[in-house]
Order: sequence, then structure tokens, then C-alpha cells
Amino acid sequence: MASQLNPRTHFRNPGLVGKYLGLSMLAAMLPLAAGAASLPSMTIPEGVGTNIHFTRGNEKDLDLIAAAGIRVVRTDFKWDETERYQGVYDWSAYDELAANLVKRGIRPLFILDYSNALYEESEHKLWFNLWSYHEVFSPRQTKSVAAFARWAAAAAQHFSKYQVIWEIWNEPNIKFWKPKPNVEEYSRLALATCYAVRVADPNSTIIGPASSGLPWEFLEGFFKAGALNCLDGVSVHPYRNTIPETVAADYIYLRKLVDKYTPVGRKEPIPILSGEWGYATVLLGRSQADQANYAVRMQLINMLFGIPLSIWYDWKNDGPDRSNHEHNFGMVQADLTPKYAYHALKTLTTQLNGFRLVQRLDIGKSNDYALLFKNAAGQSKIVAWTAERPHGVRIALPSLAAHSKVMLTNWQGINIPFKLDGTSLPVTLDNSPGYITP
Repeated sequence: MASQLNPRTHFRNPGLVGKYLGLSMLAAMLPLAAGAASLPSMTIPEGVGTNIHFTRGNEKDLDLIAAAGIRVVRTDFKWDETERYQGVYDWSAYDELAANLVKRGIRPLFILDYSNALYEESEHKLWFNLWSYHEVFSPRQTKSVAAFARWAAAAAQHFSKYQVIWEIWNEPNIKFWKPKPNVEEYSRLALATCYAVRVADPNSTIIGPASSGLPWEFLEGFFKAGALNCLDGVSVHPYRNTIPETVAADYIYLRKLVDKYTPVGRKEPIPILSGEWGYATVLLGRSQADQANYAVRMQLINMLFGIPLSIWYDWKNDGPDRSNHEHNFGMVQADLTPKYAYHALKTLTTQLNGFRLVQRLDIGKSNDYALLFKNAAGQSKIVAWTAERPHGVRIALPSLAAHSKVMLTNWQGINIPFKLDGTSLPVTLDNSPGYITP
């Protein structure tokens, strides 16, 4: 029966899937994610991304994003804004955004989210006794789950020419799943949506759960529900108050967990994706220099752990309050004045354009980093920094002749010439990655 009713090849209309197949049967018939789906490769800057909060216009923003070498843009793709009448979809705002992104060489990552009062219940709430509002629950009834999946499938079909990366919900393990987080409810929605999108566009790329942090119990519950039978990648938001390098232990554990629940027969490991991660520049908090260093080190540490997509949160500041974290995650100010992070990320994508990580070089200390990159022409670059206080090290370059000249490029793109001492390069490491070109 499965060979006759394989929905990936025989059902192009999501409505037919709902008519002929229940979700549990569909899950059994789709044991693996679609082979034609594609995530960014590990070649820089393909997987360098950022998060935005607009659809129409803002073309100056998009020009600056493209100029920084950013190749993926993530944003909410809201259900209630695109289906205001049952079964009537208005994609116009996202048509404009997708076209504006793609013509600049940027790939859209659309987050399929939130709920819709046309289909789901709500409750009356009072905010600090000041005003009342209705909070719409996340899709958890059969009718609302089915409606969400139909809407997502229609979107996937409509936008298929843009190679959209579709992400199912945003941070369902915290307040964004209403009335409260529930892994069973979210998993039902994610599975129904993933299969519906897969049927509508067999070449689609689908990721999730976009978890806030790394909630191990929630993630394992999601994997146990069968999510990895359909998803092309596992997205998490590894925010932390500490330096980026502390993510190492989390990635190691998450890799083991994903591998544990990967379906038998899947030939390649399911990629882990850094779907949102940033540091705010706030009064008495992180400085612009810290943010710039962490924006680059986040990209580099992710590459070291095989993470093909790294979304920096956020593109621009969301408000004027210098003491408010949520207002100050941007790599540019609200008026688009670049912060240090913008320049630092642009230097990364410029210096390493077309390069892939080959290996981490051993330079003696666990908190000292020297990453060797190479491009298709065989050229090499080393990116080096320390997670400790600045100090001197020697980086061995045995393939070069003694006293050869090398170039060190700092985060601002300024070139500083050096000479080898024998077959090693004496250099002072600091918290800002430097690019060494033999």
C-alpha cells in the first residue's frame, strides 16, 4: 500500500492527504526527510544569517544586509496576517520580501507561526489591571492543527521557486506556545505541518523546533514523537550570558541526542542549526566591542561543530531604551548606523569568502583558537583568537620558508604585515579574531 500511496510522489494536493490519510499513517509512510531538500553548505558565507522584523520596503536595510555578506534572512511568517478569512491566503507582503531577498542573493528563512482566532480558542486576560485582551491559544484542536497545516502547505507551494527554508514555530518551549508550553501539542502540530509541506513541495527544506535555549526534556520529547522522520535539520537558539565558546558541551550532547533518535536508514547525520543567537549592547552590560567579537566567534565556533547555518539576532535595534536588552540586539542602530558588529561580520565574510573550515590547529591552550580554512583553489587562511586575556603565542607554519611575509587582518579589515620567525608566526592573541594569510 505504501508504494501505491506514497504522498511524496503521488499526492500534490495537501487536501487529498487529509482526505485519504490520517497523520499516524502518513508518518509511517514518510520515514525520511526529502533528499532534494537543501541547507546551506559549510562554505562561507552561505550559512551566515540574520533575523529581521519587516516585510515590505526597507530596501536600504536589505542592501546593507547583502553588503555585509549575509546570505540567509530569517523572519516570522505569520498565520493570522496571511489568512484573515478562512481559506483565503494573502501572500503579497511576503511575495515582496522574498523577491527583494532573492534578487540580492539572500535566501529566505520563514518561520511558520503563530495562531489564528479564525480556528482556535482564546481566553480573556487582564494585564496588570490596566487593560484587557484576548490571548489566542496555539493550534491544539484538530481543526486548528489541520488549518495550520493546510495554510503552511499552501505557502510552501506558492513560494517553492524561492528555496525557502521553512521553520515550524518559534520557541515553543516558552511563552510563544499558549496558554503554556506543551511538547505533545507542539509535536502534533509540527508533524502535521511538516508532512503537509513535504507533500505540497517535495523539494522543501523544513526545520524545527527553534527552541529557546537547549531544553533537553522538551527536545527529547519532540524527537520521541517522530520529528526526525520528517525534518531536514534541528534548529535551536543557544543564547547564553557567557562567551560563545561555552556552547561546546551543549553541542556535543545535542549531537548525541539527535543521533540517538535519527531514523534507521538515514545516511547522513541530521544537521544541527543555530537558528537564533545574539548579544545585546546595553548600558552597564555588553559593549559594542564585545558584541562584535561574539558575533564573529559565534559563527566560527558553530563551524567548528559542523553547524551549517548561524542566524545572528538581531539585524537592527528594536527600540530606543539603552537599558532594555530587547531593544539592543541589532548589529546596526535603528537608523541603520552600523555598530562594530556589522563591520566585524562583514570582515569575516570578506576574508573567508569561498573558504571552508579544515581543522583546528593545536597552539597549546584549550581557550586559544586557531582555525585553518581553505578554498577550492587550495589557498589557506588561519583565524585566531583567545577566550582568555590577550597573550602571545607562536603558530607553526612549517610549509612556509623562514622569514616569509604573512598578513594579519583585524576585525576592521586593516592589514598588518608580519614576518615568520623560523617556521612559526609570533602573534598576540586577543578576544577579536584575526585573519592570517600566508
